[in-house]
Amino acid sequence: MEKITILIADDHTLVRETWSFILNNDPRFVVVAECGSGEEAVELARHLRPHIVIMDINLPGINGIEATHQIRKFSPASKILGVSLHTQPTYARKMMQKGASGYVTKNSSREEMYKAIVEIHNGKKYICEEIKNILSEQVISGDEPQSGLNSLSQREIEIITLIKNGHSSKEIAESLKISVKTVEVHRYNILKKLNLKNAASLVNFINNSQLDLG
Repeated sequence: MEKITILIADDHTLVRETWSFILNNDPRFVVVAECGSGEEAVELARHLRPHIVIMDINLPGINGIEATHQIRKFSPASKILGVSLHTQPTYARKMMQKGASGYVTKNSSREEMYKAIVEIHNGKKYICEEIKNILSEQVISGDEPQSGLNSLSQREIEIITLIKNGHSSKEIAESLKISVKTVEVHRYNILKKLNLKNAASLVNFINNSQLDLG
């Protein structure tokens, strides 16, 4: 039986090595390469054309969501499994919109990772139980799926993450290679989407919420 070839993209060496060890010890899989950035993931996928790319969302350089979009162009036969600490459904939604076939969180079990790989390799979509349970709770509680954090763009989420880590607008602009004015426009849009009045309320919202923004 042909083994399922896998490329692992995660910026933590120990995580990559652990996943490689676990997957290579299953006779169904073989890890053909590992990398720690979005750019490397795109290049490796372009040359190796793996069956599966395990893609962490938070990668240095281009993030996992953008890398997914590029890999789908350069290696369309490769199926992408998004992996992240983030449990908000918005991350899974953005990954799937960019071409991922599945999404699991880092709370998922080894067995669920195996199941996700096999399912998407067979042409199906896969969302882990943790995300499905959160979506079910939203439906039951009547929460709007596109309200609050779920309504934010990937760039807005990146900016919130930097705000949470104490960066000023100038530092955010330098980090993301955009103008300070653009950062301020994004901050204004974030306030509007989250129904907050000012920067202080945004900081308070971030600090007091249970949002896992990395």
